[in-house]
Amino acid sequence: MKIVIGTKVKEQRQQHEWSQQMVAEQLHVSRQTISKWELGKVIQI
Repeated sequence: MKIVIGTKVKEQRQQHEWSQQMVAEQLHVSRQTISKWELGKVIQI
């Protein structure tokens, strides 16, 4: 079973009621990056 990072990020973000912006700031990426991860619009390595 393949687990995609975006699925896990979104799951945890929603459970903790964190915004995409809050997560982005903690990970030092843009909010758009978080959105792309959650939508599966980035290549998984």
